[in-house]
Order: sequence, then C-alpha cells, then structure tokens
Amino acid sequence: MSAFLSPKTILTGAQMLFVAFGALVLVPLLTGLDANVALFTAGLGTLAFQWITRGQVPVFLASSFAFIAPIIACNQLYGSAATMGALMAAGGAYMLLALMVRLKGTDMLHKVLPPVVVGPVIMVIGLALAPVAVNMAMGKSGDGTAQLVAYHDAVWISMSALVATLVVSVFGGGIWRLVPILAGVLTGYLCALAFGVVDFSAIQEASWLAAPAFSAPEFKWQAIAFMIPVAVAPAIEHIGDMMAISNVTGKDFLKKPGLHRTLMGDGVATTLAASVGGPPNTTYSEVTGAVMLTKNFNPRVMTWTAIIAVVLAFIGKMGAGLQTIPVPVMGGIMILLFGSIAVVGLKTLMKADLDVSAPRNLVIIALILVFGIGGMQIGGNEFALQGVSLCAIFGIVLNLLLPDHQPETEQNDGQG
Repeated sequence: MSAFLSPKTILTGAQMLFVAFGALVLVPLLTGLDANVALFTAGLGTLAFQWITRGQVPVFLASSFAFIAPIIACNQLYGSAATMGALMAAGGAYMLLALMVRLKGTDMLHKVLPPVVVGPVIMVIGLALAPVAVNMAMGKSGDGTAQLVAYHDAVWISMSALVATLVVSVFGGGIWRLVPILAGVLTGYLCALAFGVVDFSAIQEASWLAAPAFSAPEFKWQAIAFMIPVAVAPAIEHIGDMMAISNVTGKDFLKKPGLHRTLMGDGVATTLAASVGGPPNTTYSEVTGAVMLTKNFNPRVMTWTAIIAVVLAFIGKMGAGLQTIPVPVMGGIMILLFGSIAVVGLKTLMKADLDVSAPRNLVIIALILVFGIGGMQIGGNEFALQGVSLCAIFGIVLNLLLPDHQPETEQNDGQG
C-alpha cells in the first residue's frame, strides 16, 4: 500500500496521462462528444480493465481512433443516442470475441480475420474521412457546406499544427516523441490566437467544478448492425498492443492473464463508456512507448493515471477550454492522423508478406478499398450497410468463400 501511495508512483501516473491526453481528447472533439465524459470513461474503463486482468498489465485505455469515422457517420444517420447504443453493442461483440478466444484459441481469429481482410479495412478507416480532414484544415465544416474560419487564416493555422505534429513525431526525443498530437494542438492553438479566431466565451460561462455531460444510449438495430463490424480493426490492433507491451516488460500477457481477459477488458470498458455517452476505449500505444522509456512496469501506475483522469473530468473549465480549439487546428492534425491509420493497414499487409497480385487477394483487397472509400451502400431507408461496416463484412465473407489456392494452370506455369 505504501508503494501505491508513494509520490513517485502518483507522479508517474500523471505523466502517463500527459502522454495520452492529446490523443484521448482528440476523439471526442472530432466526433462531437464531451471531452470530460471521455476523460471519466477512460479512467473508469482502465480500472475495469485492471480488475478483469487481475491488475497484471501496465496499460491505459482511452478513446479509440478506429471508431472516429464510424461514429461521425452513425451520428449523421441515426443520431447520437443510437450511436451510443451501437457502441455498447460493439463492446458486446468484443466480449463475444473474448469468449471465442477463450474456447477456440487465437488461431480462430487469424482464420476469420486474416491480414488480407484486416489490412485494407484499417486503410478504409483511415482514408474514408480524408475529405473531412481536408475541409476542416481549410476552415470549413466537416461536410464542406460552411466556411467557419477564413480560408487563408485556416491554412496557416492547420499547417502550423500539422508541421508541429510531424516534427515532434519524427525529430522529438525521449518522452516528447510520444506527444506529437499534444504538440500539434498547442502550436495550432497559439497560431489561432495570433489570428484572433479563438472564442473564450465558453470558458467564461463554465463552472470550475461540474459533472461531465453524461448521456443515455438508445438502441436501434440499424445502428447496431452498422457499428458491430467496426470492432474488427481495434480488436486486431489490441492483439498487437498486447504483444508490444509483452515485449517491453518481458512478460507474456497473451498467456497470463490471457488474451481472452484483455479482450474482455476492452469490451467491458467500451460498453461502460458508451453507456454514459463516452467514446469506445482501447489500449494506447503511446502509453506503451512511455512504459518502455521510463522502465516503470508497475500496473499500479496506471491505476493512478485512471484516478487522475476521473478527477480531471469534473473540472468544467477544462472541458470548455478544449471546446475552444478551432476547426483548422483539428483538421491539420487529422490529415496526419488519418494518413497514419491507413499506413498501419498497409503495414499489416506488408508484414504478412502477401502476394497482392494473386487473384484471390487482389479481389478481396480491391473490393474492400473501393466499397469502403467509394461510399458503396447496400440497403434502403430502413437499413443500409455502408462504409467500414460493409467492407469489413464483405471482406470476411469473401475470405471464407474464395478458395485459398492457386489454379492448377498457374502452378504448372513454366514447368516443362
């Protein structure tokens, strides 16, 4: 108990939150959710994860980037309350996945979700909203219908945020290399102040202490069917995160406490978050990097990170301050963020050493990319599958149906 209450443990926990903070609040700011609710649910989700994994894994859970595009799309189609209900269902899908891993092992995951499906789906998640990022960088609303900040001012602001983010990401040293988003937000915000486009009225009107703006979910089967397939990508990313933190700490967390427990932790955290209006939670790679740098492998540190996040969630002026960040700042960061997500998908394909010119692989990858990025829709007014959901389901079905072998004529090609 004394080690848990030591100033060093508490300060290290605060440092971990600092590393995750920029990315944590970015998701609610981009999707129209409450940043203070996101802080609260990140802390609550991490505590739930620790309880499920028996306090053995030094990770912090917070807003998942993979859900940004689907949340925006689902909000437009079905409303925010139905989106929260759909995210709760996505958390339930995580839990079912955890049970399947517990019963069947990880081989089942690789059979249903091989790199030829997961790679292009992740690329779609990154590229589907590229026009939104560009519109915001030019000072427009996400759909491009309204000019919120003068074009010339917006370009200067967004490019300052973008350049700062990539400079810190590429050239930053030590722990600073782990906070490129935070650096981009701060630089863009300062530039926006210089151009006089920041409105402080929200901060003046907000109370110092205030409960986060919790909201209740609503359940619509159309929204649920739209969102559940999206859980595919973050589930695969979660396995990568667990492998990374295992390598950093020298412990195999896939065996103890087990991948089924860590997946269950993600699922429960996501369901809890959505039940009060927060974004879905996932393990954070930035925090894994911080653990590697500090060499502090004590999971109790993350308990303090979670507690501090919950406490900060009740500071009303902080949430109001985050809402004053101008659209071009977020747009500049989104350009790099969405591109980076797409590169993760490309890396998934490259790491698997797939022959993308093989007819089977070519068909699966091509259809996933065109369906997802092109905006293909199947269905009508009552229910329609589109975007990430459609291409994920289509990819899984094609992978299971198409024969996994080369035609005999190709095998004998060139043989005498």
